[in-house]
Amino acid sequence: MPEKERKLGIWGKYLTLWVALCIGAGIGLGRLFPELSDLLAKLEVANISIPIAILLFAMIYPIMVQISWEEIKKALKSPKPIGLTLFANWAVKPFTMALFAWLFLGVIFKDFLNPEQIEQYRAGTILLGVAPCTAMVLVWSYLAKGNMGHTLVMTAINSLSMVVFYAPLAVLLLGISGISVPWDTIILSVAIYIITPLIAGYFTRKWTIQKKGIDWFESKLEPSLGKVSVVALLITLIVLFTYQGHIIVELPAIIGMITVAIMVNILTVFGITYFTARIMKLSYADAIPAAIIAGSNHFEVAIAVATTLFGVASGAALATVVGVLTEVPIMLLLVWISLLVQKTFPK
Repeated sequence: MPEKERKLGIWGKYLTLWVALCIGAGIGLGRLFPELSDLLAKLEVANISIPIAILLFAMIYPIMVQISWEEIKKALKSPKPIGLTLFANWAVKPFTMALFAWLFLGVIFKDFLNPEQIEQYRAGTILLGVAPCTAMVLVWSYLAKGNMGHTLVMTAINSLSMVVFYAPLAVLLLGISGISVPWDTIILSVAIYIITPLIAGYFTRKWTIQKKGIDWFESKLEPSLGKVSVVALLITLIVLFTYQGHIIVELPAIIGMITVAIMVNILTVFGITYFTARIMKLSYADAIPAAIIAGSNHFEVAIAVATTLFGVASGAALATVVGVLTEVPIMLLLVWISLLVQKTFPK
């Protein structure tokens, strides 16, 4: 679908402004009504927030409706983007995250942290770096006008590869034995973020085209669905920052130190994957999703493992939460950068 123009209207045109306003609104609500944060914290299953899960479904389902099975079949027959994404997710990102966690938290900021804090925050950021994203990348790739068939295929492969690679890499980089894969979190997130919206999207697309025709689908339904995705994203930001944004106000210096390490890693991995894709002569539609997927993280899995290993009130758990709050604005920045570099790719 990259060849089609995705028009988001006023929501897409001024997305940066809406994002800033929603983040501010979320933090404000969390501070004015702390009971909201407490209520949202209780609404969880397998470390997955129920309100966030509902909103993510609302973001992803409209995108799934717009993905044709022809796109998925083509993506499965394209080994280069798949190979690049797997390489970036498992051979690059975990190790660069470990490097930057050591550099920033263990060297540059070490005079501001005690040894226990350094160890805990490093552990949390590493757990985050080892978990490739399987949900939000669909939204980022859609906004960046990437190949949605490729993005969908890679989210599915990421989910399967996590079962194999997550625990061994976490053990290697943390030096802690007994790390187990949070099966319930992975299975539930795949069901909510991939399988259910994919099935619902497939039948919505099929029945709509049968009854209304492809022209009506592309001219009427697709633009409306794009707006629904963006509005759901903005509401998610309000809920997310109402839920966790209070830590920005309470621990600004700590949050800033952790954020720098995570931000530099996201930008580095995105850049490495992007330039590798250029060397491999991938099209924009395949190169950008690979870079975006590489930069994203599966925060539910990271939070689940950090909570199990170190406790809900630990520095490691805090670092994984900071990862959530850091990633969303940065990924939106990368979407903007992606759209700028689109014209540099050959047609």
